[in-house]
Amino acid sequence: MIEKGADEYNRVRALSLNAAAQGATLTPLAELRYSSAVLRPPQIIAIGANYAAHSSELKLRVETAATVFSLWPNSLTGHESTITWPTDLTSQVDYEAELGVIIGKAAHQVSVADALDHVFGYTVVNDITARDLQFSEAQWSRCKSFDGFTPTGPVVITADEIADPQDLRLTTHVDGRILQDASSGDMVRSVAEIISYLSSTSTLLPGTLISTGSPGGAGYSRKPPVFLQDGSTVTITIDRIGFLTTHCRAI
Repeated sequence: MIEKGADEYNRVRALSLNAAAQGATLTPLAELRYSSAVLRPPQIIAIGANYAAHSSELKLRVETAATVFSLWPNSLTGHESTITWPTDLTSQVDYEAELGVIIGKAAHQVSVADALDHVFGYTVVNDITARDLQFSEAQWSRCKSFDGFTPTGPVVITADEIADPQDLRLTTHVDGRILQDASSGDMVRSVAEIISYLSSTSTLLPGTLISTGSPGGAGYSRKPPVFLQDGSTVTITIDRIGFLTTHCRAI
């Protein structure tokens, strides 16, 4: 639907509204199983060190150029999923609340002023990270791409419903304890700046998911550190999008 553009979206929306108006039988959300917000993205692009507080707590520099890396598609999962990790590979599994951006129409060398016109919608991302692997390797993709380590959802809110992506509150609760609480306005580089920057060298295709970085409050930086444990539950909330819950099992 995203690849077919605005006309297809409007057609599907009209069909849905008409069916509801005609009394079609609807399935309650509680009876459905959630999938990832995007199923087969052409690319999953992550932005690192995009909040000054998070960069500081992980002792990372905020570079002149953005820190960019890829996440692997096997890491995608949905709301209320259960993720697992082998304890012989990592004992420092961390949470990261992030605003996810889904590209709607191809973006190539777009200006900052025009960048948001290329957004289909927004979602919640939990960029789960094996910190011990992250700081033992020169790249960040593997430590964040265990199966299920990129929960997204619960839904995609279309761009017309979020006028300013830099005016959203992000929170993280782990087992009921609030550990992250920040505004997307604290980003070092805004959503529009990220899209413009990435599109200057590579065409961003429809369906591409961009995870825009995490604010301060990561478990790794806390004293003592707070890592996800067997049985932990993580809930990340972003204003006007919803809450994304992930359950944890260490095996």
